[in-house]
Amino acid sequence: MKKIWFALVGLVLAFSASAAQFTDGQQYVSLQKPVAGEPQVLEFFSFFCPHCYQFERVYHVGDAVKKNLPADTKVTKYHVDFLGGDFGPVVTHAWAVAMALGVEDKVTAPLFDGIQKTQTITDPDSLKSAFINAAGISAQEYDAAWNSFAVKALVAQQQKAAADVDLRGVPAMFVNGKYMINNGGLDTSSMDNFVAEYANVVKFLVSQK
Repeated sequence: MKKIWFALVGLVLAFSASAAQFTDGQQYVSLQKPVAGEPQVLEFFSFFCPHCYQFERVYHVGDAVKKNLPADTKVTKYHVDFLGGDFGPVVTHAWAVAMALGVEDKVTAPLFDGIQKTQTITDPDSLKSAFINAAGISAQEYDAAWNSFAVKALVAQQQKAAADVDLRGVPAMFVNGKYMINNGGLDTSSMDNFVAEYANVVKFLVSQK
């Protein structure tokens, strides 16, 4: 019985030590004005952002976060308008199409590569071509989704969410509408440490309902 008790105490102490590693103002920041109704985990990004490219295509931060969370956790990604000039809002609209059609995972890498790596996506036409090729849909399906009420609502939803949290830059991740991950406060001694800590901080904050 004593062994079981000491084991339980050890587990409690281990959790406390782990939780104590994460401090408001260090690894995360509490929002001054919490936002009700946001997804549990909400990531803002831009296909024009070099750091977002690194997060997604090199370090796979989003994948690490998802793998570390309970299966029923809702993780949502929104695109922002404030990078890419006049083309930024067009790409935000295309991302709304991806969300509506459920093809985000299919188009993410090709759009990142086309905009930042090969620079073959430079206007609405090349964006459309890359999108339909990656998603495996027809031009008619793309156009129908583009002009749909659902997609227009998703565009507005992305813009409103960015305004609600007073978003200042990307990549940025928010949890429970209350907390923002502080990228600059994480362990940068190695990229593996950074990614692991990032995922663990998100998991910890998800548990803080």
